[in-house]
Amino acid sequence: MEINSRPSLVPLSDKDPGPENWNTTVSNGIVATWNPDAEPPPDGGLKAWLQVLGSWVLIFNTWGVVVTFGDYQSFYESGQLFTQTSSNISWIGSTQAFFVFATGAVAGPIFDRGYLKPLLIAGTFCMVFGHMMLSLCKEYWQALLAQGFMVGIGAGCLFVPSLAVMQPYFSRHLGLAIGLAATGSSLGGVIYPVIFINLINRLGFGWTVRIIGFVSLGTLLVPISISQMRIKPTGVRKLLDPSAFRDGPYLLCIFACLLGYTGCYTAFYYIALYAEDSGWMSSHMSLYLVPILNASSVLGRTVPNWLSDWMGPTNVVIPGAFLTGLVLPCNLAVKSEAGIICTAVFIGFTSGIFIATPPLLFVALTKDKSKIGTRMGMAFALLGTGVLTGGPGSGGVLQRHGNPNDLDWTGTWIYGGVFTLGSGVCFLILRFWMAGFKIQKV
Repeated sequence: MEINSRPSLVPLSDKDPGPENWNTTVSNGIVATWNPDAEPPPDGGLKAWLQVLGSWVLIFNTWGVVVTFGDYQSFYESGQLFTQTSSNISWIGSTQAFFVFATGAVAGPIFDRGYLKPLLIAGTFCMVFGHMMLSLCKEYWQALLAQGFMVGIGAGCLFVPSLAVMQPYFSRHLGLAIGLAATGSSLGGVIYPVIFINLINRLGFGWTVRIIGFVSLGTLLVPISISQMRIKPTGVRKLLDPSAFRDGPYLLCIFACLLGYTGCYTAFYYIALYAEDSGWMSSHMSLYLVPILNASSVLGRTVPNWLSDWMGPTNVVIPGAFLTGLVLPCNLAVKSEAGIICTAVFIGFTSGIFIATPPLLFVALTKDKSKIGTRMGMAFALLGTGVLTGGPGSGGVLQRHGNPNDLDWTGTWIYGGVFTLGSGVCFLILRFWMAGFKIQKV
């Protein structure tokens, strides 16, 4: 999961140097920008750490729910609820993930105006209502509206506040606070799939989804109760920065990330179905590949940040892209349960780089730091299209013969691998564009 953050402090002094001199912290793929001359944050204390708890729960319920869709994909493919092609089914998850990015771009300016609680309430309502409606669905279009649109929009409303609310409470410990909150996405990506896996055969689809909705409701009451804006921003972030469209390295970076997202989502959506269809795992056990992949991505989100401090984010993302692009087609050589688990772990680690490093790259490529929020919002809105091409695109390749019993796994894994390798080539071009052939931090 890719994560955006925003400027959050009001300049309270005439000595304010302006946003171009604000400080920037990046931790676990999250960017935080704040004004050093504003009223000093408490940098700890009960109220400050309660904001971290609230943000952790919000991230747990946004990307934790979104990355669970791989198990939904496998269940929908069984035809127990409705009958659709793999490509059409993946549009549900892709639409859901897209709206997290797209709605986040709109929710940012709303947060800037001080409407934290309305955003949290609206997001919670959409998340819970979407799950309750999904539990009643019997048709494809119903699931698309409930899960794709409603849950996706709800998660988008919660995404920006989950990070922005913490920034005014921390300075020296801001990286630690944001890093701790970000672990919610990884744990959510493990817990929600495990709930789905263990209840789907016992209680059926309807009650399994209702229980997930109730878990979301119960946990989201925590941030509604404790999350509180400390300082209202002085201005509202712009949605667009026209100068970004003339910034070649910035646009190339977005294109490279878009290709990488397309390849990675091929694995997120189809690795469980692949294990089941190949006969190495039962339909029940294959669903555990999704939480395994999400759990292994924790290291992929943290280790690159550590390496980028002395290597530079561009030098880190290049091997990550090439390794992911190489291992995706390697699924074709897998012949056992142990083999597919190993590739799931490896893909989880290397694909985690695409979650951790894009914010670092966009910060490095933005010379005017006052525009970080705007450029990050623009970038991730565009990256949402990578999610749309990843799931449905690979699903179209998978069932290109039109026979649900004749799935083209060779074409699917090559499709994902080629896109990710293309991402590595673009990052390599970007690296030489920025620094030439010199061995240095980039």
